[in-house]
Amino acid sequence: MNKQFQAHPSFSLTHAPSSGGNVVSHSSPPMASALTLSLLLLLCSSYRGIAHTDAAAGHKGRKFVVVPTTSFQSLEDSCSSSTGTTTSHSRRVSMPLAHRDGPCAPVQVKHQISLATRLRRDRARTMSMTRRLSRSTRLKNNYAMTVPTQLGSSYDTQEYVVTVGLGTPAVPQTLLLDTGSDLTWVQCKPCNSTNCYPQRLPLFDSSRSSSYATIPCDSQECRSLAAGLDGDGCTSNWDCAYQVVYGSKANTSGVYSRDALTLGPGNGVVEDFRFGCGHDQEGPFDAYDGILGLGRLPESLAWQTSPDPDRRGVFSHCLPPTGGTTGFLALGPPENASGFAFTPLLTMDDQPWAYQLMLTGISVGGEPLDIPAAVFREGMITDSGTVVTALQDTAYAALRAAFRPAMAAYPLAPPTAQLDTCYNLTGYESVTVPTVSLTFRGGATVELDAASGLLLDGCLAFWTTDGDEYTGVIGNVNQRTIEVLYDLPGARVGFRTGAC
Repeated sequence: MNKQFQAHPSFSLTHAPSSGGNVVSHSSPPMASALTLSLLLLLCSSYRGIAHTDAAAGHKGRKFVVVPTTSFQSLEDSCSSSTGTTTSHSRRVSMPLAHRDGPCAPVQVKHQISLATRLRRDRARTMSMTRRLSRSTRLKNNYAMTVPTQLGSSYDTQEYVVTVGLGTPAVPQTLLLDTGSDLTWVQCKPCNSTNCYPQRLPLFDSSRSSSYATIPCDSQECRSLAAGLDGDGCTSNWDCAYQVVYGSKANTSGVYSRDALTLGPGNGVVEDFRFGCGHDQEGPFDAYDGILGLGRLPESLAWQTSPDPDRRGVFSHCLPPTGGTTGFLALGPPENASGFAFTPLLTMDDQPWAYQLMLTGISVGGEPLDIPAAVFREGMITDSGTVVTALQDTAYAALRAAFRPAMAAYPLAPPTAQLDTCYNLTGYESVTVPTVSLTFRGGATVELDAASGLLLDGCLAFWTTDGDEYTGVIGNVNQRTIEVLYDLPGARVGFRTGAC
């Protein structure tokens, strides 16, 4: 391995049985002609007799799943309640989570971002992230970090939003969820149109909050933040300043502050929550109020959630299957983690903010792909803000080589941005797709949701980093319906399928 990884030594890995989450049908796949039927039968026989399994048998051994084509559409016209559940009890805080462009978003934007634009931004985010994280590339190029690692390295494709209350009395703030950032920030008054991007809700007015205070620049909290407009963390008023410059050149700067954070009705309040009160922002943040940082470092909400040290640093999210349903963000440890499959959370010495895992294998249609273990040596980042998964070149080539024959019944369509395995599904009411599973260090195997976690607008939601020397990124499409549990004190990440 090229990095110095550290894994927590005091926990055991469990590989829990997968639960539901995919719609299974025993009907024959849709066929355009007798010739297509013969082709599929030939392919199935070459796949060692792949067939649908009984739903009661669970995911193990399942080869194909029949799903409606409507499940591949990125957005819907109406919002419906999710049927999923958190593993939470009375002491765990849970908040609704929605796609920012979907009808369930609490703030509706007038101009939704096209898929092509989303993917272009996503490619830029991924390329910048993977090049920063890949040790071999940094050494070769003598790469110098220009953004403090304490603030993470988020970019600009965050796709899911939650609403919290800030201040006393609490003022609603709809924020973009980002596990790639540590610092939470909102746009604050005074801030005119030349200094701030337009947002739908009023700017946060700290003067109206009885619990608001700035953080002094000579405090340990400011020194730990290690980011200042003038390099020393101070403003002209001797308040702590912050600045974040994202990979797309979007940026935010202002005053590091503290105030009460309300996590929803009946969910309690985080006193003295540290956040950035932004007075100068620039970038495509798409009318939302700011960023909710859920990274690994002390500035993150994950570490500020509870005064109880046993409950800090643990949270989970479940991204909904479509834009027309909601998922959840849950803060604090679950009472029972037996439903999760766990893998160690790795720490790279010079990039401690990243949620890095070790992928060890990929299966298509129940068959493990022949991918050398060395291909995954740079690890994978799991990231809520990245749209589609970027695999090392050899791994992606093997995935595509197995996926395309299994989808031979459907005509290929032209590529969409970086996605090169796309299908024209016009006229099909349902589609038969092969199952795809990811296996991580320790044996944790996660079957991706066939209805929502494989195809994005008819395209396989994977692409290549253009080399095996780069870190990969697990995007949010492939995380849909899976509860991803981040246990920072235990240095592990868990997966529970069919959670929302």
